[in-house]
Amino acid sequence: MTDLDGARVLITGAGGGLGRPIAERLAAAGARLVVSGRDPAHLAGVPGHPVTADLRLPDAPGALVAGAVEHLGGLDGLVHAAGVVAFGPLEEADDDLLDELFLADAIGPVRLLRAAVPHLRGAAAQRPGAFAAVVSAVVAEQPVAGMAAYSAAKAALSAFAAAAGKELRRSGVRVLDVRPPHTGTGLATRPVAGTAPRLPEGLDPAVVAERVVRAIAEDERDLPASAFG
Repeated sequence: MTDLDGARVLITGAGGGLGRPIAERLAAAGARLVVSGRDPAHLAGVPGHPVTADLRLPDAPGALVAGAVEHLGGLDGLVHAAGVVAFGPLEEADDDLLDELFLADAIGPVRLLRAAVPHLRGAAAQRPGAFAAVVSAVVAEQPVAGMAAYSAAKAALSAFAAAAGKELRRSGVRVLDVRPPHTGTGLATRPVAGTAPRLPEGLDPAVVAERVVRAIAEDERDLPASAFG
């Protein structure tokens, strides 16, 4: 079991429909948080120290991690719950859209994890339980027509997390790849391109967040869509 009481954790996307309830549950478990998002207004009321950051920018992930380490005095955990979505035929995904999707949903998170790893390794040498929980999506398992670029970006992130977990296992750093089914976070109503098709009712974000935090606490390493019942 990972003891979350006093754990120093950075959460991205903390103002979003899933990041916020994750932050609330980690705070309730006693974790000390730095919470990040692109819009400072969305971070209002989220427990933890708020930091505005745009992970699409090349230097932002490293700066965010450095700031969190300075504020918290180290880093025991990372939860990445930020991202964007787009809909539409593959031929309508122009270069600007591809850049935005892959920067936000793959490259930015990869840079974030890369920056966090040395600090997580250091924490693991002091106490057990260092972790990085990366929220990708069910489309990493089951790519969806009309969401080809988004599916590809999330699959890239999921593959990176899986490989990183194998690489870091001996160092005591646990990587948890989280691939929840469609969840009612409201993200589909704010696409960066296109319009969402008619979607089934999503899972309750509070229920998904509870499952994610339980997986962190219980030392799980993989949380596929099927794990959410």
